[in-house]
Amino acid sequence: MRSVSEAIANVSAAGQPFEIIEVEHDGVTNRAFKNAPATLRQLFDLARGVEETFLVYEDEEWTFAEVMREVDALSDTLVRHFGIKKGDRVGIAMRNYPEWVISFAAIISVGAISVSLNAWWTEDELDFAINDSGLALFIGDSERILRASEPCARAGARLLGVRLNENATYADGVERWSDVVVTGVAMPEIQIDATSDATILYTSGTTGFPRGAVSTHSAICQTIMAFSSGAAIEAARRDGDEEGSGQAPCFILIVPLFHVTGCVPVMLSCFTWHFKLVMMYKWDPERALALIERHHVTNFVGVPTQAWDLIESPSFSRYDTSSLTAVGGGGAPAPPTLVERVEHSFKRGRPNLGYGMTETNAYGPGNYGDDYVSHPTSTGRVPTIVMDADIRDEALNSLATGERGEIWLKSPTLIRGYWRNPDVTADTIRKGWLRTGDLGHVSEEGFLYVDDRVKDMIIRAGENVYSAQVESAIYEHPAVYEAAVFGLYNERLGEEVAAAVMMRDATSLTTGELQAFLSSRLAAYMIPSRVAFTREPLPRNAAGKLLKREMPALYFPNAV
Repeated sequence: MRSVSEAIANVSAAGQPFEIIEVEHDGVTNRAFKNAPATLRQLFDLARGVEETFLVYEDEEWTFAEVMREVDALSDTLVRHFGIKKGDRVGIAMRNYPEWVISFAAIISVGAISVSLNAWWTEDELDFAINDSGLALFIGDSERILRASEPCARAGARLLGVRLNENATYADGVERWSDVVVTGVAMPEIQIDATSDATILYTSGTTGFPRGAVSTHSAICQTIMAFSSGAAIEAARRDGDEEGSGQAPCFILIVPLFHVTGCVPVMLSCFTWHFKLVMMYKWDPERALALIERHHVTNFVGVPTQAWDLIESPSFSRYDTSSLTAVGGGGAPAPPTLVERVEHSFKRGRPNLGYGMTETNAYGPGNYGDDYVSHPTSTGRVPTIVMDADIRDEALNSLATGERGEIWLKSPTLIRGYWRNPDVTADTIRKGWLRTGDLGHVSEEGFLYVDDRVKDMIIRAGENVYSAQVESAIYEHPAVYEAAVFGLYNERLGEEVAAAVMMRDATSLTTGELQAFLSSRLAAYMIPSRVAFTREPLPRNAAGKLLKREMPALYFPNAV
């Protein structure tokens, strides 16, 4: 096999589809893809007339051409009926329906900004985002329309309902998609440039209200090319010896479209390269297995708990999963035991992991196949084809190889900033570099390791305890299904190490037994002194991230 650097040089050379050039914008220079579309409208236009299946939802199948006819119709409705202008914000709040994809493409194609709203949000949370973004129009399904009607009325935002319940009573002014979106019209001619804002995706908001991360057309187009280049780089490393299943690429959508993973690397990659996308209304491992077999799904992209759920399903062995070539995703670190399970549970499916976030449009260093099996606690090699990484101390000085510090990233895929929040933008993005808030280090081989969130690191009696390291050790116990490690206030130590552990069915485990198990794997100061056991899944947000800040009060109410 070629080295990674050799493969990148081969793929990115002059004249190649993924040719790299240097691009300067606002005083910041980045490596970028020469052949990336300038705008998402150009990208969507490539799907016109393609009669192959794009979206599968329940018993519905939509071709690319059918989707684009509906995109044209909604685009016309947005401009001529709702008066949407370039730069206006239009919100999408619904489950994973085909209309989510159509709305996203139409909003962006007329120069407006698509605002992804979390379908799990309460009325108060929706109220915040509606006002924060200054929505002109809210597009939602039945449940979200009911929840957002009053906030929209107060903010002066109009409402367009998708798949509304015929028996429900909606507020005055709610318009039905079927009444106002009429196919057979052309998309309005709107001039858009690469630096125009395209999307606002709200960050996870594990503390306080979320922030709206704003991306330009250029950043998202560069991101799609960056994800796509990964397969070309792997093929170049193997001199073109593909490890595919012989099936046409097909993704299964198992995460929400309002989350950056579902939207960009999954949905938009399928839109761009004309892959089939099998949509799930909600996550269910048995249903996922049936869809994988029926549609010959090749790519399974989710959070680690979903891979666990798939493999642990009682129905796993009854379904044919041989079409899968990649099983993994991002959103949270995967324990090494899961990497091993994935490697040995599928005929062709290899484990993979991506280190990205809303602020990078989900793109970042990735670990796949042999590299991931041999380096299961790493998130992949740096630099990537268009991303640089740096490890810095608290004074923002670059650290030497192997030293731990905060991870900073630089690439053309970054957001331009946070919506109407210049102070946070200036603190987070400096001279083109994004401070991730993650602690990590880079090995001599060039592998990046994410050790912890800066705010999640536990300081016990002056010793740094990295929760990810402790969690990996806990996952090695056969009775453990999920684990989260966090700090509890301790008058003498400052903080003590605590853990919440979800046990597998028909197993038992005590604090003493777990501590004894960890004693040969961790230094004594790293071993949790307090452990809460549960049979219920640990709390996570819609992005699949553990809500550690809620756990002390939830599992140790007398300690907070």
